[in-house]
Amino acid sequence: MWLKRLSILAVFLACGVVALGAYTRLADAGLGCPDWPGCYGHLTVPKHPEDIERANSAYPHRPVESHKAWPEMIHRYFASSLGLVILVMLYLSFRARRSNPATPIKLPLALAALVIFQGLLGMWTVTLGLFPTVVMAHLLGGFTTLCLLFILALRLHRVPPPPTPQPRRLPFRLALVAILVLGLQIALGGWTAANYAATICTELPICQQGWQEHINLQDAFQFWGHGLEDYEFATHLGPDAKITIHVAHRIGAVITTVFVGGLLGWLRLRPDSPPVTRRAAGVGLLILLLQVALGVSNVVFELPLLVAVAHNGVAAILMMAMIFVSLSLYRGGGRTT
Repeated sequence: MWLKRLSILAVFLACGVVALGAYTRLADAGLGCPDWPGCYGHLTVPKHPEDIERANSAYPHRPVESHKAWPEMIHRYFASSLGLVILVMLYLSFRARRSNPATPIKLPLALAALVIFQGLLGMWTVTLGLFPTVVMAHLLGGFTTLCLLFILALRLHRVPPPPTPQPRRLPFRLALVAILVLGLQIALGGWTAANYAATICTELPICQQGWQEHINLQDAFQFWGHGLEDYEFATHLGPDAKITIHVAHRIGAVITTVFVGGLLGWLRLRPDSPPVTRRAAGVGLLILLLQVALGVSNVVFELPLLVAVAHNGVAAILMMAMIFVSLSLYRGGGRTT
């Protein structure tokens, strides 16, 4: 069935889009192409001398830098391909429902609406000069798209097994809270990257000595009202605001690790957990440990690009693992309190 095959392709494609988006952002290439959807008025990065000259004349404040423009355009190519795949999946879902009314339709509809909104966020990311709130929203939209595609793929392939009338109530609810906690931590990570605060704290576990004296919540979490044309490198923020943002992400990381790790460990050791839940919880614990190691490496090695990108990618994988754990609890049966 083509819908099932495309659902798997879409998940992997969405993983690539998330990773490429992280690479583009962390490589300071978010404005590598100052226009949208093309690049200096072209469908690809200008390479001929006369095209480059015209581009530099049209955008004197943003001369062509191929090493930044190409990551931006490759990200757009992948994102556009993902959007096309999602629209095809929506068409196939409508067609499949003629013979099989159980075919999911709400998820494909939600994904189609979300990917269109993601396109708008991508445009605003450029036209509003990397406005941090839009950048973070674009990141969260990418994660949400990936997670919805993952849920759709699981439903189409009936993995885990079909739901039973009696979901495991307490563990399931705790797993939903863990997803919320992890989502908030991902948002904090996105806000840290969008405001170029990833390297402001150079020591573990929270920040360098005396960080408590530099807390400035008002400036750190001002989501609207800056009124600037260009937010690249977050020059509108002072060191105190950036320290506050980074410290919030660090504290969030500790809370997330303790809560998510504790829940996964409990589910792994709980005798009456469904076998699929125990296995998924074990895998989730390994992914969580890897994520912590990558976070520590970002500090110790001063934010290597590939490690930072991997930190984003593993966060997405951890979220998918938590979604799988939640679904396995919901479908595992055996009402418990």
